[in-house]
Amino acid sequence: MSDAHPGESGPRAGAQPAARQLPAAASGWRWLPLALLVIVLDQLAKAWMVHHFVPFERVHVLRMLDIILTYNTGAAFSLLAGASGWQRWLFVVLALAVSAVLLMWLRRLPAAVHGGLACALCLITGGALGNMIDRLTTGRVVDFIYLHWRDHYFPAFNLADSAITVGAVVLLADAWLEGRARGQGRV
Repeated sequence: MSDAHPGESGPRAGAQPAARQLPAAASGWRWLPLALLVIVLDQLAKAWMVHHFVPFERVHVLRMLDIILTYNTGAAFSLLAGASGWQRWLFVVLALAVSAVLLMWLRRLPAAVHGGLACALCLITGGALGNMIDRLTTGRVVDFIYLHWRDHYFPAFNLADSAITVGAVVLLADAWLEGRARGQGRV
């Protein structure tokens, strides 16, 4: 005897209709090459720095920009850098978890409608994974971009950090623009 309801037949008889999923090419996954580009450029720049600079070697490039080889065992602004080593694994797990969530979000996101959002999520994912690679391979992140104005110095950072920051700004701008469009009845 079948579990199918009267008038239904086939293997899906009685089952709930499946949620329709976008083809991968139409989803936010269309933007994944951007995440890969961020990872590759970040890793190449870091490898070049490690090969050509010694720690704390500094080259003045522009009035407000120096290139310097530094290492960070913590997170942004060296948060938890002085911890005993457990932070390495915390940040690896966080990078993997955040990237997994963003990849699932991208898969459900129609890229044709939400290109800015998909771009932002891929920048953040690429940056998170770029820094995670450093943590897995050496236990620390290579930083080398050093901004300053007169005697005021911003902590050194890298291309992955830049991608995360730009992605966050684009994400906020996208949310703001979407909120404005909804307020004006366009969405």
